[in-house]
Amino acid sequence: MTKWLSGINETRKIFLNQEISSGNIIFFIALALCAGPWINAPLALIGGLVVSLFTGRSSSHLNNRITQILLQCSVVGLGFGMDLNTALQAGREGFLYTLVSIGVTLILGLLAGRAFHIEKKISYLISSGTAICGGSAIAAMAPVIKADDKQISAALGTVFILNSVALLIFPVIGHKIHLSQEQFGMWCAIAIHDTSSVVAAAGKYGDKALELATTVKLARALWIIPVALISSFIFKTGSHMIRVPYFIGFFVLAMIAGTYLPFVRQLIPFVAQLSRAGLKITLFLIGAGLSAGTMKQIGLRPLLHGLLLWIVISASALWVIVYIL
Repeated sequence: MTKWLSGINETRKIFLNQEISSGNIIFFIALALCAGPWINAPLALIGGLVVSLFTGRSSSHLNNRITQILLQCSVVGLGFGMDLNTALQAGREGFLYTLVSIGVTLILGLLAGRAFHIEKKISYLISSGTAICGGSAIAAMAPVIKADDKQISAALGTVFILNSVALLIFPVIGHKIHLSQEQFGMWCAIAIHDTSSVVAAAGKYGDKALELATTVKLARALWIIPVALISSFIFKTGSHMIRVPYFIGFFVLAMIAGTYLPFVRQLIPFVAQLSRAGLKITLFLIGAGLSAGTMKQIGLRPLLHGLLLWIVISASALWVIVYIL
């Protein structure tokens, strides 16, 4: 009887190992397909989510490192194909709206957090991610306000889910209401959380939308510094641990090189193709990190908090862009 039970146990282990191995194979095949021209950015995100849910192979352990590096390299690569003068003009035009939207989002976020009875730090992290640049802002603010792992996970999960939804529906809405590329680019930069989805959604809409959205979004990311300093005062942490997004400097250098160096311009098509492939791989990994367990861990109230805040900001930003600008 003991030997029989032992044999069943060994068989079970072999089966489980085979299942995990099959899941890994499917995961890496899907990952490789995302680098090719057959898969666009929204499909890469959906593909990652489907692979995670059906194989149990989640990439959540990769999101903190690999996806961040891939995203930064992809954005810098796209910078080579952007004109510096046009980008500076776009940054100046978006400054006021960036300032107002960040302030309004943070205030509304804190009020909504109180209404939903959510921990202040979770509410503030979700609000910061919505206001500035998604997961990057949350990662930057977390050590400043001394948030723990549970609070960080809840905020990141909320922002990643809503960010993924935005990537899928924003281009559809933009075409439905006939937004120009400039209008759509500005809307993406203000209303979509993460830089990855901003770039992917705007790139799907058009080159002008991509240039405007990327420039405004990265300029928006620089607000991490003053907001982090204010946050340390609000939470009375006295923390000086502010993670500055240094890759933005490389993005600016890439634009300068692509604008003024002729030999660099010859490489732009190749670099752009490589950067778009890196972006799709990033989105696949983000989608694969949104497992059922991740969604369950977030809880309903933080998700509702983030959803309400996102809807208000998206709708109000769209109204301003269409009827005032």
